[in-house]
Amino acid sequence: QVQLVESGGGLVQAGGSLRLSCAASGRTFSNYFMGWFRQAPGKEREFVAAVSRTGSNTYYVESVKGRFAIFRDNAKYTVYLQMNSLKPEDTAVYHCAARTTDGLGASTGDYDYWGQGTQVTVSS
Repeated sequence: QVQLVESGGGLVQAGGSLRLSCAASGRTFSNYFMGWFRQAPGKEREFVAAVSRTGSNTYYVESVKGRFAIFRDNAKYTVYLQMNSLKPEDTAVYHCAARTTDGLGASTGDYDYWGQGTQVTVSS
């Protein structure tokens, strides 16, 4: 089992940047594929990005390609989401998730463990 705690959210103006962190504890972090999802008020949770166990492979939803980057530091048991050129439509609670099986999953059902989330608000 793994526990996940997100941090780094906040209020930022459109065009600004934020870096989210997700610290893991418990079982060996490098055993897990990791993902970031987000959920805006009144909307379903949606996939943002995923990274493989070693960090060599990544996958993004089309709307964040070229603006967001997911990467991990297995020695620090942490996965990051660097968010640049933020837009008001990026406003949401961002959750990290861990997957025990192989694959860069883009569905919530692909992941086994979830953090509580961190709020990101982008003002226009």
